[in-house]
Amino acid sequence: MDIEHLVTMVNEIGAFFESEDSATAVAQVTNHLRKFWDPRMRKQIVAFAASDGHGLTELSRQAVALLH
Repeated sequence: MDIEHLVTMVNEIGAFFESEDSATAVAQVTNHLRKFWDPRMRKQIVAFAASDGHGLTELSRQAVALLH
């Protein structure tokens, strides 16, 4: 899948949860990615965050880091 699309998707998920306190929001985004994203998508976003991560919000970065 196109990495730009994955970045957009994870940032949109993060935006949905950003009204929560920081720790809860990160946990909710991570939980969503684990439950609903294909393992290949998770692997791709983790690799992208580790190498560049350009475009990921801070919330998204933290959530993706927990997938690793």
